[in-house]
Amino acid sequence: MKFYWIKTNSFIKQIFSNYIWAIPNNDNKVYLTFDDGPTPEITEWVLQELKKYNAKATFFCIGKNIEKHPDIFSKVITEGHSFGNHTFNHLNGWKSSTDEYLDNLKKCEVVMSIPKSKIQNLQSKIFRPPYGKIKPSQSKKLRQLGYKIIMWDVLSADFDTLISKEKCLENVLQNVQSGSIIVFHDNVKAFPNLEYTLPKSLMFLKDKGFVFETLN
Repeated sequence: MKFYWIKTNSFIKQIFSNYIWAIPNNDNKVYLTFDDGPTPEITEWVLQELKKYNAKATFFCIGKNIEKHPDIFSKVITEGHSFGNHTFNHLNGWKSSTDEYLDNLKKCEVVMSIPKSKIQNLQSKIFRPPYGKIKPSQSKKLRQLGYKIIMWDVLSADFDTLISKEKCLENVLQNVQSGSIIVFHDNVKAFPNLEYTLPKSLMFLKDKGFVFETLN
């Protein structure tokens, strides 16, 4: 049986205080994030849904997917969203050496920095570890390189094919608060849950007066 934190508790946040779990504020700002893209059709669908609510988000992209789908990556940027590094090959930090992990991150960094269409000087110093798994040695090296390690406050668990789409929505609506960093996935596996959850989440958050901000 899978185990993961839907709502990250304060104890975990205190232990791993070098990571960013939420951005507390009094302005009802929340931070929507999408991992694993860009993915044909799915990322583009996400962008359409965000546009309906004038919502901005942060996309943690896999380097090999950027390499395959540069036009979709360009669209993310030109529509006013921010982006972050999610390694080139979606590496599990716990199963990778520190050197291997850093090399893979840098490979993604290079792909992100190549100008796409008319976009120039693309840079990002935010990183989300795939699976949320990263060793202290890897974390230290990344922070020395100037990276902020972005985790989450609310996990939709859209990637979990064993939960219902209704449960996925509940995970978001019952746990979000001002400052929450919310995780979705713009990949094929998550899409059945995402397709149901994202529009309803956007509607709920907008109705409750939440403001959508990007991470950088």
